[in-house]
Amino acid sequence: MYKYTIARQLASKRVITNRGDEVGKLSDMIVAEVGGEIESLVVEIDRNSKVLSKAGKLGKTIEIPYSAVTAVSDVFIVDERELIEEISKKE
Repeated sequence: MYKYTIARQLASKRVITNRGDEVGKLSDMIVAEVGGEIESLVVEIDRNSKVLSKAGKLGKTIEIPYSAVTAVSDVFIVDERELIEEISKKE
């Protein structure tokens, strides 16, 4: 029961960079089958995202490695440099 409550609290949380730029909203998480660690976030991209438009990422979703997450509170905060590096690797 407790695990489901946590998942509901995370659903649709905003994702922003450490510089305050909007990335989008949490859509899903990829979790390791063995161990249960969060591997990455699947984020529904905000069409007005300045950081993603600068990086040339204009799809509907983006997968962000959990290692890029620097804090979680009312929003997920991700390191902008690590986010841009990840986008560059996948292109």
